Amino acid sequence: MRLSSVIVATLVLAAAVDMFAVFSAADVRAQRSEYNEDLQAKLAAVGLAIVEEKCARCHAIGMDDQSPHEKAPPFRDVVMRYPSENLAEALAEGIVSGHPDMPVFVFVPDEIEGFIAYLDSLGPEPEKPRK
Repeated sequence: MRLSSVIVATLVLAAAVDMFAVFSAADVRAQRSEYNEDLQAKLAAVGLAIVEEKCARCHAIGMDDQSPHEKAPPFRDVVMRYPSENLAEALAEGIVSGHPDMPVFVFVPDEIEGFIAYLDSLGPEPEKPRK
């Protein structure tokens, strides 16, 4: 009788530990998601400052504005045509394609991260992980 009580107590304890681990992992994932969203928002703000300074004279940088330069595509279209992460290398080396009279810009890694975060903010909303 005593052995069965110990086994039941052990099983209850094991279940409680498993349940705590599941809730803890879910809490960590939720916190990480909130942190990533905050970080992305801050990076996008850095990217907005960059595109306002270096790109807005030719490209539309918002969701519904027109590009001042007729051959410069709006960034909201660029992000739909090309995955933003594929632009990182071109940004680091200096984009030389683009419209014919586009100046060559070379970005440092922090600027690239901000620029890409800003482009991502113009694209479709990423799917949130299911809980």
